[in-house]
Amino acid sequence: MSAEDNAGGLHRALDWKGAFWVAAGVPPLVLFSLGGIAGVAGQAAFVVWIISMCMGFVQSFTYAEMAGMFGNKSGGTSVYGATAWLRYSKLIAPLSVWCNWFAWSPVLSLGCAIAAGYILNALFPIPAAESQMVLDWVAANIGNYTAETASVVDYIAANAGTAPADAITAVATADAVAALTPAFRVWEAFAINVPGLGTLHINSTFVIGVVMMALIFAIQHKGIASTASAQKVLAIIVLVPLLLVGIVPIFTGQIDYMNVTDIVPPSGAYSGTNGAWDIGGWTLFLGGLYIAAWSTYGFETAVCYTRELRDPKTDTFKAIFYSGLLCVVFFFLIPFSFQGVLGHEGMLATGIVDGTGIAEALGGMLGSNKIVIQIFVVLMILALFLAIMTAMAGSSRTLYQGSRDGWLPKYLSKVNKNGAPTGAMWTDFGFNVILLALASDVGGYFYVLAISNVGYILFNFLNLNAGWIHRIDSPHLERPWKAPTALIYFNGGLAFVNALFLGAGAKVWGYSNALWSGLIFAALILPVFYWRHYIVDKGHFPKEAMEDLGLTDHGDLGPRRAGIWPYVALVAGAAVVLWANWFFVLPG
Repeated sequence: MSAEDNAGGLHRALDWKGAFWVAAGVPPLVLFSLGGIAGVAGQAAFVVWIISMCMGFVQSFTYAEMAGMFGNKSGGTSVYGATAWLRYSKLIAPLSVWCNWFAWSPVLSLGCAIAAGYILNALFPIPAAESQMVLDWVAANIGNYTAETASVVDYIAANAGTAPADAITAVATADAVAALTPAFRVWEAFAINVPGLGTLHINSTFVIGVVMMALIFAIQHKGIASTASAQKVLAIIVLVPLLLVGIVPIFTGQIDYMNVTDIVPPSGAYSGTNGAWDIGGWTLFLGGLYIAAWSTYGFETAVCYTRELRDPKTDTFKAIFYSGLLCVVFFFLIPFSFQGVLGHEGMLATGIVDGTGIAEALGGMLGSNKIVIQIFVVLMILALFLAIMTAMAGSSRTLYQGSRDGWLPKYLSKVNKNGAPTGAMWTDFGFNVILLALASDVGGYFYVLAISNVGYILFNFLNLNAGWIHRIDSPHLERPWKAPTALIYFNGGLAFVNALFLGAGAKVWGYSNALWSGLIFAALILPVFYWRHYIVDKGHFPKEAMEDLGLTDHGDLGPRRAGIWPYVALVAGAAVVLWANWFFVLPG
């Protein structure tokens, strides 16, 4: 161990392969919103994934350069980019870190919500209407129903033209399913309505999800080396079958190419019918690109562990580059094969949209054998574990480094004897217990996703601009790997493309106030930072934060060589978001 390790810091226990395996939980993120993007993008859904993945891969070269500049920092590219904004505004730097954290952290609650659904389906299944147990219940109780029974009368009123005998059978069948459904499956202790936020459900999904999060916390409590080892095993078990699902249908002729042609958005979100490339259609398409970015850009988490790499000068670029190539394969193949086999209508099935039926669909693409399908159910749960492990590892280190750099509360920099940032991990856990209560139904799930992605797009906007600001303001810092200059500035342009996605796309997910809710949550960093910086640290940043910039004087943050251009970028970005939010409207 180094002296810093012994002093209670993170341990240098990884090579680039270890960081790669920790980031291997990103490809399964495609399963989180596969059905949702199909609903808003229609026939163009797989194109959304390809465009988004291409953008994420190109953008990563800016992040790779910045990661190499700060070999002593953990927390990922938001931390490295935040230092570029520090000279121009003390408030912008922590905003970048905060937005990245609240974008990544909800993977814990969202993944646990889906995994809990699979566990409930396996252990406490809702009986099918055509199952023998339901038929037996109906046969035993059908005599209790007549044409005058209130529920039968209501059914006929709601389904005009239904014969009384058919209505009786339908009502009896529904009652049978309800009577035979295990009590824990529909158990809910209570629900709390929070104005402006949603409803918190303390139910069976919540309980199972909390247990899963606690298990993942226990694994990561042992340190990054232990996490990387667990991730490697999980990744091999999960990603190989997932890769087969993407490849096999192409070679076996299962792809119906009518499902991946006529590339147009739908007439309305989840309408299932083709629309046109009008304003409404473009709004839906941009909404797909908005939410896809939450998954496809995610492999930037490979450089969250720079402080824990044995040789950050060479390992940072390798980690993010090879993680990006891995994601290119999966984010190209899986959406294409899914859409090619299932078609637009099949992608809109309830189980695909809410995630609980994806395992069955995956297994079905390799055959209809029930054993294969059950294997994929287990693999889906493991895939979710893989994604959640990646999210907790990355987001906790973002909080850790934000604390070390003087932007977030000091307790977040506490680590245990294994070098795990336990202060940050407990914060992640507590925050996600609340989010899990919110995401324990389908509506809340997509609300959490849409709001968290406001932060992720804001972070990417700030970070892509940080690339060219660092080039101008910090030419003295060593760059073990240097991106082509043209690419740095091209990615600066992509920052405004992301701003377009944010303005147009946040409203697409059923919540007209998602953009504003996300911005309000982003603004919560202001009182947090004010307390830490001005009350606790008396207006000065920690010595090590200054040294990372090659500065020593606490009162001088260095020359602003980029002049007014960072401010111009901020104003222009805000203008793009507001214009896009005004111009792009959902189909009538």
